Amino acid sequence: MSAPIRVLIVDDHAMLRAGFRTILDLQPDIEVVGEAGTGSEAVDLAGSLLPDVITMDVQMPDMDGLEATRRITADGRVCASIAIVTTFDRDDYLFDALDAGASGFLLKNAGPEELVAAVRALAAGDGMLAPEVTRRVLQRFAAQPAAVRPALETPAITMTGSAALPSAELPEPLTEREAEVLRLVAEAWSNAEIAAELFIGEATVKTHVSRILQKLGARDRVQAVVLAHRLGLA
Repeated sequence: MSAPIRVLIVDDHAMLRAGFRTILDLQPDIEVVGEAGTGSEAVDLAGSLLPDVITMDVQMPDMDGLEATRRITADGRVCASIAIVTTFDRDDYLFDALDAGASGFLLKNAGPEELVAAVRALAAGDGMLAPEVTRRVLQRFAAQPAAVRPALETPAITMTGSAALPSAELPEPLTEREAEVLRLVAEAWSNAEIAAELFIGEATVKTHVSRILQKLGARDRVQAVVLAHRLGLA
């Protein structure tokens, strides 16, 4: 058996932490290894416990979840994926969370199965956006003129025909198939759906996605989606 997914729960409400723990501890492949009630505690515990996934509230005393996320993702010792879990369906929280390095965004009115699915997705490196906010992410980046889109560390990518051709600064260009897979990932297609559409195996899709993330310098699928729309690939 593979090791369970190690989760750190961060929220300033003890009852909510207890609820999350109950839901997650019922899963045979998930283990809650710690709880934090403030952003500062979250930063400290992330560094000592080294969890695989962190569920992070936004509004907390001492340090909010967005700043805690920035500090945790900047810590080279910590490889945890962070899911922002908040009551507030606000665009500023959503986009600040993505900029801070979060790999997921979930609302607290989500069902238990969505929380479990988000933890598993993040542990697998897939990222997770609540259905309510996915469309807003795509619309925001699609609506921004290229000239005013945020600057990226990743070099610009231009489209020629059906292939994506990165600038010479990228060590390797995206292949035509990788560009095709990236566009489908940006449209929130699952690996199974992409495999069926392109008549290839799911394992092949996973390989393509891994190569795309490596070439773009993206942390996970969520960041790849943001990059794809900022760069005009979708």
